[in-house]
Amino acid sequence: MNIMLLGAPGAGKGTQAARIVDDFGLVHLSTGDILRAAVADKTALGLEAKRYMDEGALVPDEVVIGLVAERIAKPDAREKGVLFDGFPRTIPQAEALDEALSEGGMRLDAVVNIAVDTEAIVARITSRRQCRECGRVYNVITDPPTSEGVCDACGGEVYQRDDDREEVVRKRLEAYEAQTSKLIPYYEAQGLLRTVDGNQAPDQVYSAIKAILEG
Repeated sequence: MNIMLLGAPGAGKGTQAARIVDDFGLVHLSTGDILRAAVADKTALGLEAKRYMDEGALVPDEVVIGLVAERIAKPDAREKGVLFDGFPRTIPQAEALDEALSEGGMRLDAVVNIAVDTEAIVARITSRRQCRECGRVYNVITDPPTSEGVCDACGGEVYQRDDDREEVVRKRLEAYEAQTSKLIPYYEAQGLLRTVDGNQAPDQVYSAIKAILEG
């Protein structure tokens, strides 16, 4: 089974991806992990990607797609199936992924879109805080530290990351809307799209996803 998670930043894809991988034994494919592994292994594509990363530039689509194609061709991906998380981000990437899957005798079985209201996402992300020392994550609304600004686990400083500030979050959501949201009608036209209500509690969201994947 090969599936894909779609959803805006803060929709809860990471939380749900971890549970899907645990339950269904899929290979969790994120471009960040693939890029880091290829750079560490010093593959030809990995070295090319590193050149762009060292310059602070975006890694071109053709390099990212090449790395993804290499990864899905490995035995564990072919045997266990893949969970695509954070890729593709654009229609050209989606089209290239379709081609890579087809060439490998593979196909997508479902695309799960976690839909969350924009203002709920803004509230969710801007409420997030993290410990500078141990990395523990808090939410000032639903799961605050016992003492404000102090980590319960290690006593470190609990702070708001720059990318969790409202102006940054809204820019990320605008970028998602401009590019990645276009994948929703793309996969809907292929009959693959399944949408779940991401405004629910994480357990309820996962129950809906699991029902789709087991159906």
